[in-house]
Amino acid sequence: MTTRDDHSLAGDLAAEAGERLLELRTRMGFDDQRALKDAGDQSSHRFLMDALERLRPGDAVLSEEATREERMDPRRLSASRVWIVDPLDGTREFSEAGRADWAVHVALWVDGALAAGAVALPAQGRTLTTAEPPALPKPDERFRIAVSRTRPPEFVKELAARAGAELVPIGSAGAKIAAVLTGEVEAYVHAGGQYEWDSAAPVAVALAAGAHASRIDGSPLVYNQADPSLPDILVSLPDLAPTLLAGIRDLHRQSP
Repeated sequence: MTTRDDHSLAGDLAAEAGERLLELRTRMGFDDQRALKDAGDQSSHRFLMDALERLRPGDAVLSEEATREERMDPRRLSASRVWIVDPLDGTREFSEAGRADWAVHVALWVDGALAAGAVALPAQGRTLTTAEPPALPKPDERFRIAVSRTRPPEFVKELAARAGAELVPIGSAGAKIAAVLTGEVEAYVHAGGQYEWDSAAPVAVALAAGAHASRIDGSPLVYNQADPSLPDILVSLPDLAPTLLAGIRDLHRQSP
């Protein structure tokens, strides 16, 4: 694998990891979902770690599948370049036959900000990257909010009711944010707990495309922290962000 720059590298790595996961899915089948999940997580992690060690040997890496000791390595916090990767985002969906809402995330953080990123959606046959950010769709009369399949926040149900929006359950965070960028939904709101690797790559692509991405209180999403927890997120078409943020603030004021 040869690449010209970090944007291209992120896209190449995410796409190749995705192709390997598709092959693994075909080879193992779906009879033993736990074994498929574990094999997918570990094989994709190993591929990405080996590739980054070979192609960007001086960079630090924060991966979901790293050990706790590797995640807490203080050298990551003093590094100027850190790759933040989720080798398989949406493991549950990956292990279910027929589901396409799982992803591979590869992002690069440089000196305090996301600098490059890619989200591969292998079962959908596409990879979104900061090398060629997608053109944002134009808003139409429909208002759809992507939410977790298994744990949609209660306040989002109320937010959707007030805004006249439809809730659309989607699997991985990468697939949800990609859905905003490709016009399948207009927003993604989550407050049920996440980590940096869940959003770094899709947020990098979203920002490059001109979408809004923030915490649900409107504050910036900050990466490469000692504690990688990043519990909530709002990604939307830019014109909808003020309305959504105001609605979230109102709901929080009214909550006991």
